[in-house]
Formats: sequence, structure tokens, C-alpha cells
Amino acid sequence: MLNNRLVLILVTAMAPAVWGSTYLVTTEFLPPDRPLLAAAIRSLPPGLLLILITRQLPKGIWWWRALALGALNIGIFLALLFVAAYRLPGGVAATVMAIQPLIVAGLSTALLGERLTVRTAIAGIAGVVGVSLLVLRSNAHLDVIGVVAAVAGAVTMASGVVLSKRWTSPVPVLAMTGWQLTAGGLLLLPVTFLVEGAPPANLTITNLAAYAYLAIPGAAIAYALWFRGIRALSATSVTFLSLLSPVVATTLGWLVLGQSLSPLQGLGALIVLASMVVVQLRRAPAAKPAEGPQLSPARR
Repeated sequence: MLNNRLVLILVTAMAPAVWGSTYLVTTEFLPPDRPLLAAAIRSLPPGLLLILITRQLPKGIWWWRALALGALNIGIFLALLFVAAYRLPGGVAATVMAIQPLIVAGLSTALLGERLTVRTAIAGIAGVVGVSLLVLRSNAHLDVIGVVAAVAGAVTMASGVVLSKRWTSPVPVLAMTGWQLTAGGLLLLPVTFLVEGAPPANLTITNLAAYAYLAIPGAAIAYALWFRGIRALSATSVTFLSLLSPVVATTLGWLVLGQSLSPLQGLGALIVLASMVVVQLRRAPAAKPAEGPQLSPARR
């Protein structure tokens, strides 16, 4: 049982690990100043592809539930994320978004009946501290709209995680993933055209390959693993794994882009990883008290 749970945790963690590469792919291989286009391509095409593969559409109440979950987990969240990313330094945005596990823990207590433990609260605070050490710079400035967008994005994604756990879909994970990606993409599409206009006509092979990476491994596969984890694990356990994204992003910046990595950042990474591990550890069940003195068979 322990091995099965460990495998499930590691597989689920692959999703935020892949998402941690988004910053590198976006800045190095995509057209500049087109964040909403990247978000729309990352959601709508893979969502439609999964619907074609699974050949399942929502029924009854799941039409509006799929729309609500798609808006929270994909459409609204990605829009707020890009607003925060454009108006705040990356370190500030990542630090603010790191409050998401604490929000999920609180919502899970209210909506799912999960118990908020001191260990979870301390791990959540440690996660925020670790991310701030990892990515926050001393010259970072605050923008009110950016901070509000980051907080709203954390609340939105946290709500999506908890509702995904509360509303267990009767269909396979791939079908549910397709519904949410499609719903989120349909919400993003008109906003993308309104804000950024039509897609550029001079896309290169590199641009197209980067969009394909964001759409298939970065969305179709990663979100399927993420939603599978939400079904099988507690919402709190899953959301702490999202702290892996800034760790991967910083590591890739160091390995691929030659960015410096200070000892303080290394300490932040260790704190983040420790907070993730602590939350995944389950307390062993208490031994049942003996019902009374046990007699040997000869004296029964």
C-alpha cells in the first residue's frame, strides 16, 4: 500500500515539474508579448483532442460543473497568472502564489471535512518562506494590481482543486481533463483575440514546437496526472506538490540559461522540498487497546 501511494505521489508530482519548465519555454521559444495566446493554445487544442480520443461529453449536471472547474483550474487561473507575471517580478508572483497550499488546507477543512493539522499549517508557512528564498530578489517591487491578481489566482486554483475533489466525476480522468481544458480554452479564446488580436502570421518551427510542448506534455498529460492525483490523494497533499514548480524553474534557469544560484536559494529549495515531504507523511494509526487479559487456550 505504501509503495502504491509513493508511486502515485511521484507520478502526480510530474505535473508541477513539467509546469516548472513553462517559464523557460515561454521566454526562449515563443513569440514575445503573447501570454494569452500561449494559454489558449495550451488549453483548447489539447482539450478538444482528449474529447475526440475519449468520445465522451458531459451529461446533466456535469455540463455546468465541467464549465466551473474548467474556469477555475484553467481559464480564469491562467489569465490571472499571466496578469501577475506581467505586472510583478517572477519572484514576487511565485511567492504570492505559494500561499495556495494554505488556502487549499483551509477550504478542505470547510468543504471536505479534512482536519487542518499544525504540521500542515507549519509546512504551508515553510513552503512560502522557501519559495521566497528561492526566487525573491531584494530589488523586487510590488504592484497592487499584480499582487491582487496573484492572490486571486491562488484562491481560484485552490478552489478548483478542492471542488475537483468534492465533485468526483463518473467518467475516466482523460475525459474529465478534456472537458476542463476545453471549457477553460473557450473562456480564454475571446479574451485572447480582444486583448492580443489575431495570432502572428510569422510563427517559426521553433514556435510551433514550443506550443506543441505546452499543449501535449504541458497540458493534456500533466493535467491528467494532476487530476488523477486529486482523485486518489487528499487535496492538501496534492496542492503541496505544486511548490515543485518554482524549484524546477529555478533549476532549469541555472542549468540551461546559466543563471546564478546562491546558497540562500539552495536553502530555499531544501525548505520547499522538506515541506512537501512532511505533508505527504501520514501518521501511523494508533494501536487498538487490548480488550482485557488474554487467556491461554488451556484456561478458556
